[in-house]
Amino acid sequence: MRIRLRRDDLFLPAPREIRVAGVLTTLPGLLAVGFAVVLFVDALLGTTETAGGNSVYGQAFYYALLGGGMTACGIGLLLGHTWARTPAFVLALIIGGVGWYTLGPSGQPQWGIPILAMAVALVVLLFRAPSRAWALGEYPEGISKGVDSE
Repeated sequence: MRIRLRRDDLFLPAPREIRVAGVLTTLPGLLAVGFAVVLFVDALLGTTETAGGNSVYGQAFYYALLGGGMTACGIGLLLGHTWARTPAFVLALIIGGVGWYTLGPSGQPQWGIPILAMAVALVVLLFRAPSRAWALGEYPEGISKGVDSE
């Protein structure tokens, strides 16, 4: 028995803003997972120095967990699942805080400005009128609703 998966079964209807927000959430998540892999490999090879008894394995696990969650939310948005909107918003607030701290107290505007801009763009995309209507289940005529279990 062969199961046929159609594009319409995989991608639920969602406005363009949600798809772009999905990309903006997925990319940092993938970067965090990649950073976790680098930390883990460095720890295995013994090339990472630990100051004050810090566990590099713990840091790698933390970044893998955070990055995996971000990636899952981003993919959820890309596929049009409404459950991913709220966690993506919370992640945007966290990213905004990181950008603010990097820009201000850390004195690194070359990193802080792009991080803060991405967080603001993500919040704007998630709260534009089409995104809010989509989250409430309001779809334009001619678009089937699909099934999205939360």
